[in-house]
Amino acid sequence: MPATTAPRRLLAVLAALPLLALAACGYGSQAKENTEQAIAGAAKVDGLDSVRIGYFGNLTHATALVGRHEGLFQKELGGTTAEYATFNAGPSEIEALNSGSIDIGWIGPSPAVNGYIKSDGKNLRIISGSASGGVKLVADPEKIESLKDVKGKKIATPQLGNTQDVAFLNWISEQGWTVDAESGKGDVSVVRTENKIMPDAYKSGSIDGAWVPEPTASKLVAEGAKVLLDEADLWPDKKFVITNVIVSQSFLQKHPRAVEAVLRASVKTNKWINDNPERAKAAANAQLAADTGKALPAEVLDPAWQSIRITDDPLAATLGTEAEHAVKAGLLEKPDLTGIYDLAPLNRVLEAEGEPEVDDAGLGVKS
Repeated sequence: MPATTAPRRLLAVLAALPLLALAACGYGSQAKENTEQAIAGAAKVDGLDSVRIGYFGNLTHATALVGRHEGLFQKELGGTTAEYATFNAGPSEIEALNSGSIDIGWIGPSPAVNGYIKSDGKNLRIISGSASGGVKLVADPEKIESLKDVKGKKIATPQLGNTQDVAFLNWISEQGWTVDAESGKGDVSVVRTENKIMPDAYKSGSIDGAWVPEPTASKLVAEGAKVLLDEADLWPDKKFVITNVIVSQSFLQKHPRAVEAVLRASVKTNKWINDNPERAKAAANAQLAADTGKALPAEVLDPAWQSIRITDDPLAATLGTEAEHAVKAGLLEKPDLTGIYDLAPLNRVLEAEGEPEVDDAGLGVKS
């Protein structure tokens, strides 16, 4: 990663903001808890009464949505009850993991990095991938006809320093334009706007476009915006991490069989999703409706689902690159991410399922 200069207010910012919170996951700290029924007569995994799983009501967390809806987590946990908590923000899920309110969670790369750094590498491990892609630059076609027209316009990102904000700041820099990262002022006006209010902001004309995750991008397209750029086109093989699976280090150490049971369910769910995309899309939307009270309409669901790639691979090299972009933008000191991954449990599951192993890009636990 490139060397950085002065801290540039980093420590204060990290203390005050969830700098790398994943806006693809939404906002707020309210968690909704739900419990499934353990399988009668089945043995408990690691002797546990329950395993507490966190995720967001968002399509980029399709593995968790579909796996829950189809009962695949409970099937693998047997006599151990699968308990669920749904979150609206990365920081609240990290807080829940740190406090022991959840054991395992689906979460984006940025809050995982932020949580790992703030705990000096002591609170979590990334143990699997889950999704890639699903981020787009969309804009009002009456104001912005091409990428060069973005200069001088008001473009929204979900939050200062979040995954999409950092990606957009990096893209701006690559165009040769300048923007002050904190204020968002410069050759482009970067307007930090919560995902849930972006459609109204777009309709009112207060923003000209947005660099956002799904389904927000497709919601804006449904309001008349057009897609200018799919972020996947900027990455090698069009792959970059948008959702990972994390676990608390203490839970991983004490209950490895339970962790492998959840990972086994995750791998089987991902295979089912990729083998049955239409059924999986319907299952994900049904669980979204159960979690949020509202299903996505077809004009939003269909294009959003199409742009997300479900994968067991955590795409570890892209996590490192995303951190480099944050350093380049002046929002993060050069981090040491060595040890953020422990992919040994996942690779055991993949081997047993006849699937190839995945790589930690040199950021795994040292033996």
